[in-house]
Amino acid sequence: MNDVGAAIAAEFGDLSAVHAAQLAVRLLVAAGVGGLVGWQRLHAGKAAGLRTHILVAVGAAAFVAVPEQAGMGFDGISRIIQGLVTGIGFLGAGSILKAESEDRVRGLTTAAGIWLTAGVGVVAGLGREASALLLGVIAWFTLAILGRWEHKSVVGK
Repeated sequence: MNDVGAAIAAEFGDLSAVHAAQLAVRLLVAAGVGGLVGWQRLHAGKAAGLRTHILVAVGAAAFVAVPEQAGMGFDGISRIIQGLVTGIGFLGAGSILKAESEDRVRGLTTAAGIWLTAGVGVVAGLGREASALLLGVIAWFTLAILGRWEHKSVVGK
């Protein structure tokens, strides 16, 4: 019975206290920044809102942070990032719709926001939390402030 307990304990022994704290900070920063972008999209009435953006950011952060902590070299992590960029592109493409009744495409900003949120997750996952926060502020400003200015200029015409 002790062997089974030791085997189970070994399965959960992949993180030292330092690595656990480091991973928690990286994932929480990704979640916070993804949540900031998602909160704005939620309040703008978009389908991809708070939960979607948090999940994309945390997932992207996990995909790079865990292999990095496991000792994977940057070449391997670079391949993971390439796959993430491609995969998130497909997720974003699913949010783009062409309205049949009008000659207008919808969802481009949502797709770009999902893509940027994945980038924030990658950056946070690589341990560049300050850079992730800066990207989040730029994303929020672009969506919230520039979005209002853009709307006023289009509606004002």
